[in-house]
Amino acid sequence: METLQKLAVPVAIIIAGGMIAVALYLVNSKPSAGAQPGVVAQDIRGVQKDDHVLGNPNAKVVIVEYSDPECPFCKNFHETMHAIIAQYGATGDVAWVYRHFPIAQLHPKAPKEAEALECAAEQGGSGMFWKFTDKIYRTTNSNNSLDDGIYNTPAQIPLGPDGKPAYTQNAPRSATDAGQLSDFAKELGLDVTKFESCLKNATYAARVETDANEAIASGAQGTPTSVIISGGNQIPLDGAQPLETVKGMIDTLLK
Repeated sequence: METLQKLAVPVAIIIAGGMIAVALYLVNSKPSAGAQPGVVAQDIRGVQKDDHVLGNPNAKVVIVEYSDPECPFCKNFHETMHAIIAQYGATGDVAWVYRHFPIAQLHPKAPKEAEALECAAEQGGSGMFWKFTDKIYRTTNSNNSLDDGIYNTPAQIPLGPDGKPAYTQNAPRSATDAGQLSDFAKELGLDVTKFESCLKNATYAARVETDANEAIASGAQGTPTSVIISGGNQIPLDGAQPLETVKGMIDTLLK
C-alpha cells in the first residue's frame, strides 16, 4: 500500500518540502480519531448511477476501490480486481466500483490522469472508462512516469539514482497536448480535440476531488484503499491485498 507516510522516508526523487506538510495534513485528517481497525471512520456512498461499475451493481458484495493511476500498488491491485470480476462477476455476486484517490503529494500527475479517465467516459461511456483505465495502468511504470504533455509535473524531469532522467518526457506538440493521454484517446477512437478540451477545462476536477474527499473521510491514508459493501455493512480493505486474500473475504461474505 502506498502510504502518505512514505514522504518522510528518503527517496530517489526529491519532492518539494512543502508537500510534506500537505501529506501530514492528509494523514492526520481522519474524521474519527476513535475509529477501530476493520471499521470505516465514515460510511461511503453506495453505488451511484454515474459510478463506473464492472459486474452487477446490485451484487451481494460490492468492492469500491479508491485508486491513484500512478501508484505502483494500485497498478498491481487493478489486475487483482480484474481477476476477481473474471471469477465472480458472471454470477452477479460481486461488483467492482472504481473511484478516484490521486495523491498529488506523491504523484503530481495523477490528478490530471484521473480527470482523463472521466473525459474518456464522457465520450464513450463506462465501457470507454474501463478501456482507458486499463490502458493507463498497463502502460505506466508508475510513480509519475507517464508523459502528460502540458500537464507534466514537474516540468523538468528529475534524475534517478543512476543520474539519468527518471522517465521519458517529450515537449508538448500543441497548446492542449496531453502527451500519452492524447495518444491513448486517439488509439481508442476518441475525438482528441474534445478530449483535450475536457482536460483543459478541468471538467471533472470536482468529481475527482469528491471521490478523494470521501476516501479520506472513510479513514483512507494511502492507495489503493477499498471498502467492501455487503449486507448493509461496510468493511475497509487496505492496500493491494493478494488475490487469495480478497477471494477469501468474498467467499466468507457470500456464505
